[in-house]
Amino acid sequence: MNPAAVPTPLEDVRGDGRWLSMHNRFVNQAREMEPDVVFVGDSIVANLQCTDVWEKWFAPMHCLNFGIGGDETQHVLWRLKNGELEFIKPKAVVVLVGTNNHEHTAAEVAGGIMEICRTIREKQPQSHIVALTLLPRGEKPNCLREKNSEINGLIKETLRSIEMCQVINIDQDLVLGDGTIDHRDMFDYLHLTPQGYRRAFEPVYLLLTNLLHEDDPPILNNASSALLSPSSSPLLSPSGENAPQTERPATCGE
Repeated sequence: MNPAAVPTPLEDVRGDGRWLSMHNRFVNQAREMEPDVVFVGDSIVANLQCTDVWEKWFAPMHCLNFGIGGDETQHVLWRLKNGELEFIKPKAVVVLVGTNNHEHTAAEVAGGIMEICRTIREKQPQSHIVALTLLPRGEKPNCLREKNSEINGLIKETLRSIEMCQVINIDQDLVLGDGTIDHRDMFDYLHLTPQGYRRAFEPVYLLLTNLLHEDDPPILNNASSALLSPSSSPLLSPSGENAPQTERPATCGE
């Protein structure tokens, strides 16, 4: 039996009940809201909602963020099987989890991600599933980065068997030519900065834009095509000015 694919609640070792409280909040949000997109995963997903990327790109899409810092595949799987996918019918579900599965092999982690996507397909047959590749980690090449790369290769193959499921590369351009990661993209060489989020999640934004508008009539005005590219319409800071390319990291989440 693959432990990374067995639904398991996170053990409350700190005694504050925070993980279960967050799960219950997500279930209540599912009861009360009608999202078009749901993001599920670990801290990379959770911290996304603290950025201008979320406010400018994803919040207008009627998204819910069900990310919890520290989650592994089996924890996300438990959450999805215990209420977080009930009461809603999103057009797309975005999945990013696996980098915290330190006790599991690459094959086991890929199996856990597969089981998550199978669960989504069972509970949300109308939804597109967008599985994101795991990010590289560590300033310099290391064994965990190699493991994440192996997981990415495995899910690109195995998830082909799931209908309406796509794997999107978000790890492109984060590793420099010399094999290092810039702290301006990943401030602790694990979590993304606002600049890193823009770089990594632009293909997610573009794909979701297309998926959410696939039933719309064709647009004949070429000028409107610029709206589909976040690169052609820079994110703005709260002051209305273009956001700088080098920013302090997001501070919410673990």
